[in-house]
Amino acid sequence: MLKVPDASIAMLLVQNDAEGDVLTCFEGLSFWGGVDPDTGVIIDAHHPDHGACLAGKIVLMPSSRGSCSGSGVLLQLARNGCAPAALVFREDEDILTLGAMIAERLFDRPVAVLRLSPMIYDELSKETTARISGDELFFGRQTVGLSHPDLDELALNDTDRAMLAGQQGPALQVAMEVLCLMAAVQGARDLVDVTRAHIDGCILAHDANLDFAEKMLQMGAKTRIPTTINAISVDRKNWSSQGVVPDFGNKASRLADAYVIMGARATFTCAPYLLDDRPQLGEAIGWSESNAVIFANSVLGARTEKHPDYLDLFIAMTGRAPNTGVYLAANRVPECELRVALPETYDDALWPMLGWLAGCKSPSGIPVLTGLEHASPSSDDLKALCAAFGTTSAAPMLHVRGHTPEGERLLVADAAVFDITSPDLALVWQEFNTGGAQVDLVAIGSPHASLSECRKLAQFLHGKTCDPQTAMIVTVGRKVLEDATLEGLVDVLRRAGVQVIADLCWCSITKPVFPPDTKVLMTNSGKYSHYANGLTGCEVRFGSLEECAQAAVSGHADTEPPSWLL
Repeated sequence: MLKVPDASIAMLLVQNDAEGDVLTCFEGLSFWGGVDPDTGVIIDAHHPDHGACLAGKIVLMPSSRGSCSGSGVLLQLARNGCAPAALVFREDEDILTLGAMIAERLFDRPVAVLRLSPMIYDELSKETTARISGDELFFGRQTVGLSHPDLDELALNDTDRAMLAGQQGPALQVAMEVLCLMAAVQGARDLVDVTRAHIDGCILAHDANLDFAEKMLQMGAKTRIPTTINAISVDRKNWSSQGVVPDFGNKASRLADAYVIMGARATFTCAPYLLDDRPQLGEAIGWSESNAVIFANSVLGARTEKHPDYLDLFIAMTGRAPNTGVYLAANRVPECELRVALPETYDDALWPMLGWLAGCKSPSGIPVLTGLEHASPSSDDLKALCAAFGTTSAAPMLHVRGHTPEGERLLVADAAVFDITSPDLALVWQEFNTGGAQVDLVAIGSPHASLSECRKLAQFLHGKTCDPQTAMIVTVGRKVLEDATLEGLVDVLRRAGVQVIADLCWCSITKPVFPPDTKVLMTNSGKYSHYANGLTGCEVRFGSLEECAQAAVSGHADTEPPSWLL
């Protein structure tokens, strides 16, 4: 649950003197997939400020949203001189705040971060310029004093204090310093033990991720709880035979290897909940990767905040996390109801569209979806729902009445109620389908495809062959690849002309593995439909898994909405 600041709050979370033009974003923004890490230009095609440049600006937004990897993008921007002069938030925000902390503490590239009450925030948004000097904010004729997070209120145990004092080495000292500061920023009273971690900052989207990982490795960083690792930027075992440029392949491998040497398992999947030992109901874990966090909280009933990249490593190193947010039962209560008018008939394309819409309707709070009690969503459907929700909402979870472990929780008092109808879904379909009918690439596996999705796809393509002008690629985790190979599914897909690639995913794939001549791609993922244009420059078609298979065979997508949306 995001706390609304008191009317008098004006807090300086990361200190740095700054001055610049004010740019107010009325919607939250995912820096990963939404901001060019080399220029600071907003590349999210769905964002109302698409094309604006954040570099050197005093940037206001209610909170961030989307990927946990936004912290790494901010670090890259800070290091190349294209970061905002300051980031100003109206609500709690962790991802970019953490990136700014790392930029300051490890790389001496500070970016000021403020959190203001709605009243002060709204007044600042009306100005054209602002300045931060010391502990004061200046805009118009106003001078606002800025407070700092109070670390003295944080209760630590003896082990925490030993790490904080540097008694267990410099790497653990840095990790505990940042954890304590984040806890204070989040209003936590103490830290909570977590049983497992998932590392997200292992994609070579920019050099900042590699530099951070190798710096922590050189400092002696080691994980102390079971830790999995996200999809990386190359097929670790096969990239040299796939035409990947050696410089990129070697850097991507070094990044992955750094985390493995620090103690992470070489799982290389963005869907760690597909592994055999997935978290249990009520288990406190420390995960990053937005889709994984939302699935763990919502579908499994585990407990984790949407931890930013880099903080995930510190949690893995210490086994501790700020005891706040949805770690606390009181903060897992739904804040709005989304009443879904379920179409009489539908296919699996419904779920990612519904998740994307749910995030639009509830961009910061936890919603409960009702009206689906008589539906029968599969685990794959819920995976798609959660992943798409994470692109448009900052919330770390949602509830689905009748289908998720905490779906019967009562709403908060005076909760907002919104309706989601077939016309709303039709508009999302139009939003997702911007490309022409000819399809150059069909992209499956964002998040990584499950074994059951591989089975379905093999059934759709059995005895058929992809059009010579249309590539089809399925990205999977190593465990799914192993199981699908044993079942003979990989052979069926490859005979149809499908590439099945492990370790990387659509959030990290690059040329030449991503077919260089692609102009229009098609996907069944709401997450990738949202991010693909900004990441690749390609136009997008969206449809069900079966429609994607049909497009791969025919080379064309149907330009009309499915009959169940008409």
